[in-house]
Amino acid sequence: MSDYKVTVTSQPFGTTRSGESVERWILSNGSMEAVVLTYGATLQKLSVPDRHGAVRDVVLGYDTLKEYEDNTCYFGATVGRCANRIGGGQFLLDGQRFTLAQNNGSNCLHGGIVGFDKKVWKAEITYLGVRFSLVSPDGEEGFPGRLKVSVDYQLLRDNSLSIHYTAVSDRDTICNLTNHSYFNLNGHGEGNVLDQQLLLESDFFTPLNSDAVPDGQILTVDRTPFDFRSYQPIGSCIDGDHPQLRQAGGYDHNFVVRPALSASVPSSDRGDTAVDSPMATAAFAISLESGIRMETLTTMPGVQLYTPDYPVGGMTGKSDKPYEGRCAFCLETQYFPNAMAYGHFAKPILRAGDVYNHRTIYRFSTV
Repeated sequence: MSDYKVTVTSQPFGTTRSGESVERWILSNGSMEAVVLTYGATLQKLSVPDRHGAVRDVVLGYDTLKEYEDNTCYFGATVGRCANRIGGGQFLLDGQRFTLAQNNGSNCLHGGIVGFDKKVWKAEITYLGVRFSLVSPDGEEGFPGRLKVSVDYQLLRDNSLSIHYTAVSDRDTICNLTNHSYFNLNGHGEGNVLDQQLLLESDFFTPLNSDAVPDGQILTVDRTPFDFRSYQPIGSCIDGDHPQLRQAGGYDHNFVVRPALSASVPSSDRGDTAVDSPMATAAFAISLESGIRMETLTTMPGVQLYTPDYPVGGMTGKSDKPYEGRCAFCLETQYFPNAMAYGHFAKPILRAGDVYNHRTIYRFSTV
């Protein structure tokens, strides 16, 4: 029998404007702690040890429910039913056109006007963590099918946060779930991340058109500012003259994850949420100041690197800490944005009765 344990407790976090009660769930393994809200199945806090053993909270967030309800940045949220942008707010599935809510110019972004990030999820204690679940009705935000979704947050013995997504629909639909945490490995509110080192296990990226969705090309990163195949400071080229960087105001691009060679979850930690698909390492990030190293593993084919400037810059976050421009980076594991528009992109299609089953792991260590 394993002696590894995760303690799980909960406490009230407030009441939404519509009168729904929200809780915060605290997971701890004695070394790291994760706090997840039932509002948006949102990762509010993630505390990990630095090289000296001091604990640092490495994700951006807020102290109050009102701030999350007013949040336009998706801090730590579970986003869906389809993460990232769908161009023109519409897609074709088996010859039928579906028109979606448009909340990012003409695009549908992160599930629409009232996406999963704005829902109050149900929570229950499970193996090594907490499961959050909800039901999205047929036609919600324009998406077909009644979709039952669950997200398991677990703390694994190797100081990893595992996020496991499952979903099933009664109609053919699309589904693309991710977590939208903003990371600063010096600690949230501790300056910008431009000196933090990033390595992406990716040889290709998908460039954007003028509407900020992929234009269908898959381009090599070789000899471009998108080449993070060896460790580079995040800010080394971020203000350069490359047209893609100028258009996006930095990085807001999908990278193609190299295929996985083997599964990377210890069998003793799989419990009742096992994922059969092999997991690939998508990224490594390191803060030389704190010594914190984060590895991102996923079953998904893409990862979105986002380095926010506006509107995050100028906000005030947890503990009244100021969030300046480029004070965090996001690594959102996903199907490629606008994938339904291009025949050569892997499709986020979920057939009726099939199970959407994906996992992302953020693994922490020190250097």
